[in-house]
Amino acid sequence: MVILSDSKTRKKIVRVLVAEGSRIHTHLLADALKRDPLLEVIPFDSSSSSLISAVAGLNTDVLVISANLDEQPARGLEVLRELRAAGRTIRAVVLMDSLKDEIVLNAFRAGARGIFSKSQPVELLCKCIQCVHEGQVWASSREMIIALDALASAPTVRAVNAHGLSLLSKRELQVVRCLAEGLSNREIAQRLELSQHTVKNHLFRVFDKLGVSSRIELLFMTLNQSGPGQLAAEGSGNGSGRAEFRDEFALLQKAAEAGLPAAQLALAQLYLVRRTDPQDAVRAYTWYLVALERASQAKGLITKMLTASQIEEAHKEADTKLSQPGTEPSLDFDWLSATHFQEPGLTKR
Repeated sequence: MVILSDSKTRKKIVRVLVAEGSRIHTHLLADALKRDPLLEVIPFDSSSSSLISAVAGLNTDVLVISANLDEQPARGLEVLRELRAAGRTIRAVVLMDSLKDEIVLNAFRAGARGIFSKSQPVELLCKCIQCVHEGQVWASSREMIIALDALASAPTVRAVNAHGLSLLSKRELQVVRCLAEGLSNREIAQRLELSQHTVKNHLFRVFDKLGVSSRIELLFMTLNQSGPGQLAAEGSGNGSGRAEFRDEFALLQKAAEAGLPAAQLALAQLYLVRRTDPQDAVRAYTWYLVALERASQAKGLITKMLTASQIEEAHKEADTKLSQPGTEPSLDFDWLSATHFQEPGLTKR
């Protein structure tokens, strides 16, 4: 068993939400886990559609979820992707009926921090839950190799051109363009005359096709370039690919100028990675400063609404989030001094 740790946490009561493939199995597993005095176990026996709100409402530490829910294959993995798309960070253990390579890889991509076979003993599951709660990854050597092989074989560059965008349908591409403008799901639905549920489904399919797990990651992927001349080299002979990139760039710039911090950061990153001329580095730094100033203004307004203890609590939570994997800045920013970008009072680890 391979256990990768990113933090050291003292043992404490862990609040666990259990969602198995059926109500009977959910309660049986919950009863078994309750034998561990360090686990506070809550069985979830409603429809998977209400699981997202339950995770937040019940202050869940760890979600133990079956890969298959509501008699639907891989429905549990869809729920994890929905949680990530909704901005709900949760440490999840996925219960697997099968440990086939593709299913294991899909579980990792959905955000699983633990891979657990249903053929293994409950006592081991208790240990798995504790490890995942402490910020570790629970997986066998074989399962880690599956993930590492997929990472090694993945393209090192995910540029925006005809090759990448051809994976998307016309409607999915429309949704991505609206997203680049900074529109919410509701606004996208209104513009395209769709239901919000349909917009979410389009986004989930786009996430799966492009191998991303969040709106910001999707924004970066569809707008970043791998380096100088990359678009011209790969898009030669395809004027529509170049035109699409110009359109997306214009939409991002429009959203950034409208004051959307996420778009401002994305534009800074875009200028930085392409660097087709010396001024791109200056433009990148300019937009980063603008984004930080907007964030600082918002921070000042929120600070006035909080007590001293609430501010201290927020700083502690921010420090914790900054110490977690995936919060390190991109290597593209290494040439800049980190002190230029660090918010006062936050300790970057």
